[in-house]
Amino acid sequence: MAFPGYSPAALDFLRKLARNNRRPWFQRNKHIYEQEIKAPTIELVTALNHQLMDFAPNYISPPQKAIFRIYRDTRFSHDKTPYKTRVAIVFHVQGAESKTSGAFFYFHFNAKELLIWGGVYMPPADELRAFRTLLAEHYEDFRKIVRAKPLRALMGDLQMEQLTRVPKGFPKDHPAADLLRGKGWGFDTTLASSLVTTPKLVPELVKRFRVMTPFLEFMNQPLIKKAHKPKRLLFSVF
Repeated sequence: MAFPGYSPAALDFLRKLARNNRRPWFQRNKHIYEQEIKAPTIELVTALNHQLMDFAPNYISPPQKAIFRIYRDTRFSHDKTPYKTRVAIVFHVQGAESKTSGAFFYFHFNAKELLIWGGVYMPPADELRAFRTLLAEHYEDFRKIVRAKPLRALMGDLQMEQLTRVPKGFPKDHPAADLLRGKGWGFDTTLASSLVTTPKLVPELVKRFRVMTPFLEFMNQPLIKKAHKPKRLLFSVF
């Protein structure tokens, strides 16, 4: 399925929204959002799902789950502007329980840039422990995956948000101490926003998703095992 790209009007809308991030303005221009951003984004997710069938079928996501809402949650934020000025999409592995669960594909764009990302970001505590245990036991396999030339050529080096010390439960002198200190692991690259208005958008996203797939598949092993863990049977005694 081909996606022709967004209309330049989509970037123009995001540019103007950044300057007029108020409900009255958005309400007057909501029809532009619906036509130039919301509808094409659904088409884009559908096109990407079609491509994911070839190399990452477990990450296929329906548009209603893949597309982030444009409305901001301002309850706990100092920034009270009501709308996001970017379009964001995520593809989770099947079995993920939340927006930050597991390793996933993600990208967003605004009027200035397109960010493509893949990895683990702010996982729940139980998953973080599982990821670290996986890395402690299979760090050599992990290093081989993240050092692959095609991956680094398109996505750069592995990025990690790290603790200052190795977390409790793991030896301080572990050969993967640098990995175990991680709180998140991922790859990202930034491209010009003008790409989103061309038919090259889907091929460029797919190219980068494809090289990140072995990394995501490795990281999602604990999640997949958890999803397929047999449920305990309960018996009643009468």
